[in-house]
Amino acid sequence: MARTKEVVTSSNGAEAKPGRVVTIAAPRFETAEFTITGTTPLVIHRFSAKTQQEMKMKMEQGKSASSRKNREAKSTDDLYAESRYISRDGWEGFHAAALRNAMISACRLVNFKMTLAKMSVFVEADGWDEQDPSIPLIRIEGNPQKLESMARVETGQPYVTVRAAYYQWQAKPRFRFDADQFTLGDVANLLSRVGQQVGIGEGRPDSKNSCGQGWGLFLVEASE
Repeated sequence: MARTKEVVTSSNGAEAKPGRVVTIAAPRFETAEFTITGTTPLVIHRFSAKTQQEMKMKMEQGKSASSRKNREAKSTDDLYAESRYISRDGWEGFHAAALRNAMISACRLVNFKMTLAKMSVFVEADGWDEQDPSIPLIRIEGNPQKLESMARVETGQPYVTVRAAYYQWQAKPRFRFDADQFTLGDVANLLSRVGQQVGIGEGRPDSKNSCGQGWGLFLVEASE
């Protein structure tokens, strides 16, 4: 009489060792592209490279580098240029992490675990920043303008802040998501909540420093 061989397979069809049962499914990711159109200004303010360099010098040189100096004159045009993200190919963009962080934050609105969302939703970059190649960017379809606003530092002292503002803007972000955690409809609805309740960039409703200015809101128009 012929002897039969017992074969145990995993959930994705791969053959496993006899006597072992595989219960963890392989990752199943899907991608989707959405078109988002701004309903309020998108205001961008990247961390100044010059300020970062000054902080580095203070760290490396110690107390001597932190001695009081006369305040250096600054051109508002230079501050405006420093506030923008420009890709290697020359187009305007915003930090891709802004969208991902906003979607994770929006999970609080629907009682979905933010820790799971961190491992389940990712934003694919359209390109990389020319100044800092470690920064992923989403392309902005729109022209920036210089925005000068009054603000206050933590001590309450007023000052003028100069930033880039996109009053008519659009973007086409692409998302890679865990299909076992989210459906395409889930991602679309979560992104819609970001656009109408959380926002991205400066002055967004979900700002950590204030209640925001109502900036950085958008509508989700389509998906592919």
